[in-house]
Amino acid sequence: MNKQRRLLVVSGPSGAGKDTVIACLMQKHPEISLSISATTRKPRVGEADGVNYFFLTQEKFEDKISHGEMLEYANYCGNYYGTPKSEVDSRIDNDKTVVLVIEVQGAANIKKQYPECTTIFISPPSTDELVNRLRGRGTESDDVIEGRLTRAREEMALAENYDYRVINDKIEDCADDIYNILKERQCN
Repeated sequence: MNKQRRLLVVSGPSGAGKDTVIACLMQKHPEISLSISATTRKPRVGEADGVNYFFLTQEKFEDKISHGEMLEYANYCGNYYGTPKSEVDSRIDNDKTVVLVIEVQGAANIKKQYPECTTIFISPPSTDELVNRLRGRGTESDDVIEGRLTRAREEMALAENYDYRVINDKIEDCADDIYNILKERQCN
Protein backbone atom coordinates (compact mmCIF):
# COMPACT_ATOMS: atom_id res chain seq x y z
CA MET A 1 0.00 0.00 0.00
CA ASN A 2 1.15 3.52 -0.76
CA LYS A 3 2.08 5.09 2.59
CA GLN A 4 0.46 8.36 1.54
CA ARG A 5 -2.92 6.62 1.66
CA ARG A 6 -2.46 6.44 5.42
CA LEU A 7 -3.01 10.19 5.44
CA LEU A 8 -6.63 11.38 5.73
CA VAL A 9 -7.27 15.10 5.26
CA VAL A 10 -10.62 16.35 6.57
CA SER A 11 -12.02 19.85 6.06
CA GLY A 12 -15.33 21.59 6.40
CA PRO A 13 -16.73 24.87 7.64
CA SER A 14 -16.57 25.90 11.26
CA GLY A 15 -19.58 24.31 12.94
CA ALA A 16 -19.78 21.30 10.59
CA GLY A 17 -18.77 19.03 13.46
CA LYS A 18 -15.37 17.95 12.14
CA ASP A 19 -13.73 17.52 15.53
CA THR A 20 -16.72 15.66 16.99
CA VAL A 21 -16.91 13.29 14.01
CA ILE A 22 -13.17 12.59 14.08
CA ALA A 23 -13.29 11.98 17.85
CA CYS A 24 -16.05 9.43 17.25
CA LEU A 25 -14.04 7.84 14.41
CA MET A 26 -10.95 7.49 16.61
CA GLN A 27 -12.95 6.12 19.54
CA LYS A 28 -14.32 3.38 17.31
CA HIS A 29 -10.99 2.80 15.55
CA PRO A 30 -8.05 3.46 17.88
CA GLU A 31 -5.57 2.55 15.13
CA ILE A 32 -6.30 6.00 13.66
CA SER A 33 -4.43 8.92 15.19
CA LEU A 34 -5.01 12.63 14.97
CA SER A 35 -2.19 14.89 13.95
CA ILE A 36 -2.14 17.78 16.36
CA SER A 37 -2.24 21.17 14.68
CA ALA A 38 -0.65 24.36 15.92
CA THR A 39 -2.55 27.62 16.37
CA THR A 40 -2.12 31.12 17.73
CA ARG A 41 -5.72 31.35 18.95
CA LYS A 42 -6.46 31.18 22.66
CA PRO A 43 -7.54 27.80 24.06
CA ARG A 44 -11.26 27.23 24.54
CA VAL A 45 -12.56 25.88 27.84
CA GLY A 46 -11.41 22.29 28.23
CA GLU A 47 -8.68 22.44 25.57
CA ALA A 48 -5.12 21.52 26.52
CA ASP A 49 -1.80 22.33 24.87
CA GLY A 50 -0.35 19.33 23.06
CA VAL A 51 -3.70 17.52 23.18
CA ASN A 52 -6.16 19.64 21.17
CA TYR A 53 -3.59 21.98 19.59
CA PHE A 54 -0.09 23.22 20.13
CA PHE A 55 -0.94 26.73 21.31
CA LEU A 56 1.83 29.06 20.12
CA THR A 57 2.49 32.76 20.18
CA GLN A 58 2.39 34.51 16.83
CA GLU A 59 6.17 35.00 17.02
CA LYS A 60 6.82 31.29 17.66
CA PHE A 61 4.46 30.25 14.85
CA GLU A 62 6.13 32.62 12.40
CA ASP A 63 9.54 31.29 13.46
CA LYS A 64 8.39 27.75 12.61
CA ILE A 65 7.16 28.98 9.21
CA SER A 66 10.49 30.64 8.43
CA HIS A 67 12.36 27.42 9.31
CA GLY A 68 10.17 25.24 7.08
CA GLU A 69 8.70 23.37 10.04
CA MET A 70 5.06 23.83 9.00
CA LEU A 71 3.64 21.49 6.36
CA GLU A 72 0.83 23.96 5.73
CA TYR A 73 -0.56 26.99 7.47
CA ALA A 74 -3.12 29.73 7.06
CA ASN A 75 -4.41 32.79 8.83
CA TYR A 76 -8.09 32.32 9.65
CA CYS A 77 -10.17 34.94 11.48
CA GLY A 78 -7.00 36.64 12.73
CA ASN A 79 -5.19 33.52 13.98
CA TYR A 80 -2.64 31.19 12.44
CA TYR A 81 -3.46 27.48 12.10
CA GLY A 82 -1.05 24.93 10.71
CA THR A 83 0.38 21.44 10.71
CA PRO A 84 3.85 20.72 12.04
CA LYS A 85 5.59 18.62 9.37
CA SER A 86 7.17 16.34 11.98
CA GLU A 87 3.70 15.36 13.27
CA VAL A 88 2.65 13.87 9.94
CA ASP A 89 5.87 12.35 8.66
CA SER A 90 6.78 10.51 11.86
CA ARG A 91 3.36 8.88 12.14
CA ILE A 92 3.21 7.83 8.48
CA ASP A 93 6.75 6.45 8.73
CA ASN A 94 5.57 4.34 11.69
CA ASP A 95 2.68 2.92 9.59
CA LYS A 96 0.00 4.86 11.46
CA THR A 97 -3.16 6.15 9.81
CA VAL A 98 -3.05 9.88 10.41
CA VAL A 99 -5.93 12.35 10.26
CA LEU A 100 -5.46 16.05 9.62
CA VAL A 101 -8.42 18.31 10.34
CA ILE A 102 -7.55 21.46 8.42
CA GLU A 103 -9.06 24.26 6.39
CA VAL A 104 -9.46 24.18 2.62
CA GLN A 105 -6.32 26.08 1.64
CA GLY A 106 -4.18 23.80 3.78
CA ALA A 107 -5.89 20.72 2.36
CA ALA A 108 -5.02 21.83 -1.18
CA ASN A 109 -1.39 22.28 -0.14
CA ILE A 110 -1.29 18.84 1.49
CA LYS A 111 -2.78 17.22 -1.64
CA LYS A 112 0.04 18.73 -3.73
CA GLN A 113 2.68 17.29 -1.39
CA TYR A 114 0.92 13.96 -0.73
CA PRO A 115 -1.09 13.33 -3.93
CA GLU A 116 -2.26 9.86 -2.83
CA CYS A 117 -3.76 11.08 0.47
CA THR A 118 -7.53 10.86 0.93
CA THR A 119 -9.39 14.17 1.20
CA ILE A 120 -12.89 14.39 2.67
CA PHE A 121 -15.07 17.47 3.04
CA ILE A 122 -17.60 17.38 5.90
CA SER A 123 -20.71 19.51 5.35
CA PRO A 124 -23.50 20.37 7.76
CA PRO A 125 -26.95 19.11 6.76
CA SER A 126 -28.09 22.71 6.08
CA THR A 127 -27.08 26.33 6.49
CA ASP A 128 -29.70 26.74 9.25
CA GLU A 129 -28.15 23.87 11.19
CA LEU A 130 -24.72 25.44 10.74
CA VAL A 131 -25.98 28.71 12.23
CA ASN A 132 -27.56 26.82 15.17
CA ARG A 133 -24.31 24.98 15.87
CA LEU A 134 -22.20 28.13 15.78
CA ARG A 135 -24.58 30.06 18.03
CA GLY A 136 -25.00 27.05 20.33
CA ARG A 137 -21.31 27.11 21.22
CA GLY A 138 -21.81 30.40 23.06
CA THR A 139 -18.11 31.18 22.65
CA GLU A 140 -18.14 33.84 19.94
CA SER A 141 -19.68 37.24 19.26
CA ASP A 142 -22.24 37.82 16.52
CA ASP A 143 -19.54 39.52 14.42
CA VAL A 144 -17.27 36.47 14.66
CA ILE A 145 -20.18 34.15 13.83
CA GLU A 146 -21.02 36.26 10.76
CA GLY A 147 -17.37 36.05 9.70
CA ARG A 148 -17.43 32.27 10.12
CA LEU A 149 -20.64 32.03 8.05
CA THR A 150 -19.14 34.09 5.24
CA ARG A 151 -16.06 31.88 5.29
CA ALA A 152 -18.25 28.75 5.41
CA ARG A 153 -19.94 29.74 2.16
CA GLU A 154 -16.53 30.18 0.51
CA GLU A 155 -15.31 26.82 1.83
CA MET A 156 -18.44 24.91 0.80
CA ALA A 157 -17.96 26.20 -2.76
CA LEU A 158 -14.62 24.32 -2.77
CA ALA A 159 -16.02 20.97 -1.61
CA GLU A 160 -15.89 19.67 -5.17
CA ASN A 161 -12.07 19.73 -4.99
CA TYR A 162 -12.10 16.90 -2.43
CA ASP A 163 -12.00 13.19 -3.16
CA TYR A 164 -15.20 12.70 -1.12
CA ARG A 165 -17.94 14.76 0.53
CA VAL A 166 -19.94 13.55 3.53
CA ILE A 167 -22.86 15.18 5.33
CA ASN A 168 -22.69 15.31 9.12
CA ASP A 169 -26.33 14.79 10.00
CA LYS A 170 -25.65 12.06 12.56
CA ILE A 171 -22.18 11.90 14.07
CA GLU A 172 -21.81 8.10 14.18
CA ASP A 173 -23.08 7.66 10.62
CA CYS A 174 -20.67 10.31 9.36
CA ALA A 175 -17.76 8.66 11.22
CA ASP A 176 -18.71 5.27 9.73
CA ASP A 177 -18.86 6.76 6.23
CA ILE A 178 -15.38 8.22 6.64
CA TYR A 179 -13.97 4.94 7.96
CA ASN A 180 -15.43 3.00 5.03
CA ILE A 181 -13.94 5.48 2.55
CA LEU A 182 -10.55 5.27 4.24
CA LYS A 183 -10.49 1.47 4.30
CA GLU A 184 -11.55 1.27 0.65
CA ARG A 185 -8.78 3.69 -0.37
CA GLN A 186 -6.15 1.81 1.63
CA CYS A 187 -7.13 -1.50 0.01
CA ASN A 188 -6.85 -0.17 -3.55
